[in-house]
This record gives sequence, C-alpha cells and structure tokens, in this order.
Amino acid sequence: MNIPLKVPVLPESVADALIAKWYFEPGAYVLQDQRLVDIETDKVILEVVAPTNGILQSIVLPQGARGSSGALLGEFQESTQKTEAAPASISPKNDHVESQSSQPPAPILSPSVRQEMLKENINPNDIVKQTGRERITPEDLEQYKNQIKDTSNNTEEAPVLNREQKREPMSSLRRKIAERLMFAQQNAAILTTFNEVNMHPIFEIRQKHKEAFEAKYHVKLGLMSFFIKAVCAALEKYPIINAYIDGSDIVYQNYYDLGVAVSTERGLLVPIIRDAQNRSFAECEQELHKLALNARDGKISLADLQGGTFTITNGGVFGSLLSTPILNPPQSAILGMHKIQERPIAENNNVVIRPMMYIALSYDHRLIDGAQAVGFLVAVKNVLEEPERFFLDLV
Repeated sequence: MNIPLKVPVLPESVADALIAKWYFEPGAYVLQDQRLVDIETDKVILEVVAPTNGILQSIVLPQGARGSSGALLGEFQESTQKTEAAPASISPKNDHVESQSSQPPAPILSPSVRQEMLKENINPNDIVKQTGRERITPEDLEQYKNQIKDTSNNTEEAPVLNREQKREPMSSLRRKIAERLMFAQQNAAILTTFNEVNMHPIFEIRQKHKEAFEAKYHVKLGLMSFFIKAVCAALEKYPIINAYIDGSDIVYQNYYDLGVAVSTERGLLVPIIRDAQNRSFAECEQELHKLALNARDGKISLADLQGGTFTITNGGVFGSLLSTPILNPPQSAILGMHKIQERPIAENNNVVIRPMMYIALSYDHRLIDGAQAVGFLVAVKNVLEEPERFFLDLV
C-alpha cells in the first residue's frame, strides 16, 4: 500500500518550510519511526518519520526545496520484507569507505622517514609515483626533497595564497532572527540602563543547599531560577515592564511568561516558561532544563517558543562582561545577565572581594519611562542581594 508523505501542518504565521535534509534515497528500506526528512521553519526543525516498515518509493520535494502545509514530500510503500537491491541511507561515511577501497596500498615507511615526511608535509604517494617502489628509503626522500628545492629555485611565481570564498544560503531561522532584530531596531525607541549585583548571598545559598536540592528534585540549583523569581517580583511592582504597545493601546498582562534565551547550533532560541510567577524554584529549574535540552537537540516545539511577555538572556556564559540586549518584539523589555567577576567593593566600611555581575535592562522608551526602568532593575538587584526580601514580600 502506498502512503503519501506530506509536510506537517504549519502555524498560520508560517507560509512554507525548507526541506533541510533527506536521510534516505528512493528505494531504501526504512523501519517504522526512522527519520526520513527534516523540515526547517523559522523557529524549529520538524521531523517526518516512516509511518511503518517499508520502502521510500519517491521524493517529490528534494533537499533545498520549499513546501507549504500538506504539500506532498514523497511516496512511501508499506512492506515487511527488505529488498536486496535497496539503496542504503544517505551517509558520507559509506562514500568515504568506497573511495578508500579504490586507493593504492599505502607505501612502506620506516619511522624516521615517516617523521621526516610529516615534518616536511610530503605526500608519500608522490615519491611512489617517481620511484615505482612501494618501500621508500631515506635516499628516495632526500632525492625528492632536492628535486622540489631545485624546482622552487627555478620558478619566479609568487606563492599562491588561499583566498577562496564560500557562499551558502541563510537558514530560515537565521533569516527570521535578522528580520526580528531589524524590526525591533526600527520600530522601538530602545534605551538601556545598567546596575551591578553582589552575587555572594546567592552563592552562599546554593553552596549550602545544592546537594539537598538536587537529591530531592533531581535537578541542579542554578542561577537562573533566582533571576526568574526576582524578575517576577519586580514585574509585580512595575507592571508596565510586562506590557506592550498595540497600535494606540497599552496591553497589560497579569501573568509572567518568561522567555529564557538558549544558544543552539542553529541560532538563538527563546523557549517560554509559562506562568513563572506560580512556579517554585524547583519547577523553574526543571522546566528550564527540559526546554534547554529540547532546544539544543532540535526537539523544541513551536508551542514552546510562542508568546512570552518578558525575556532574560545570559551573555555571561560566553564571557560577556557588559552588553545592551535587544528587544524581542512585541515585548517592551529584556534583562541581560553577564559574566560574574570577583571585584573589590565597599561593604560595611570595609573593602572586600565579592563575585559581582553587571545586569542590563533594555526597554522601549515609548512605553517605559527611565524612572520605571531604573526602579525595576533596582528591585531585581535588591531581591538577588537580599533573597529574604522575596519571602517577606519586601521587594
């Protein structure tokens, strides 16, 4: 029985998707649930798997083509017996093995000759072509080196520099990121305010409770859950930071769906932690761990990336000491975390060394006044430096 393979249903905002990679050639026998093809949208990679054991009959949309929702990708035939002549899956390793089998046998080299050839970057097959012998002696090597030296002395050509260029199309995700960044720059009055946080109290809490926390909840107690809870407390005090502009209206949101930026091989993704204000530290860490793994493994869903009222991004994991994060439209603000460095500060009239982090809030000045932005950032700082404020509702 022939089964049509179709592009999965795409969101209304996505017109079409890129056929990123086919894993099998027509005629290949495929087991049920094996991945047939990757389809890339501007947010995620969708996988189309074999509906049952059978043979990939044909490919209608090849790699690099684009297709809309429900478009025919190819034909699949259900079968319980593998055909003898069925081509294997598309694999660079197979090609490499075949190419190696057609190569002549490797020349016989003594250790000293091998070391000298590696040092001089000489291909032993070049000497074999000259001498016709499989065993290369030190005399053969010396003669070859002298010949190369004579040839180089007789030529007046300048050394050839490697000035090659490589061109490849931007992925759907990278194009979408570029569009959103340009939209944010051109359609918002973005300003950034800065502050610094003494992370010593957070470090003490983590050091004291990390083992018990991990034993009970099976996830590590990281820094992000503290920032999530601090942001929720500050948003409650400054609801304008969680609002956005819709035409001539201001839309206030009484829930906090926080996006946490995650770097992947395909680019930056921002999975959403829903209703963060109602989650415990453990629930924040567990949800963040799950979303980050799915994002990096290409298994994140569109639903995990849609929405969001406020974003947190951490450039500090890459060593950034200070930056001005850019808005994630239609959101009106974004918090940037940075590298933690031990610095001398004044504390109780004494100079002490403390782990310090710069934090930054970029905001849309059309909606948010400077005083509100600074007040929000100070509220975040206060909760992080004195975590008991959160439990006593003293933000």
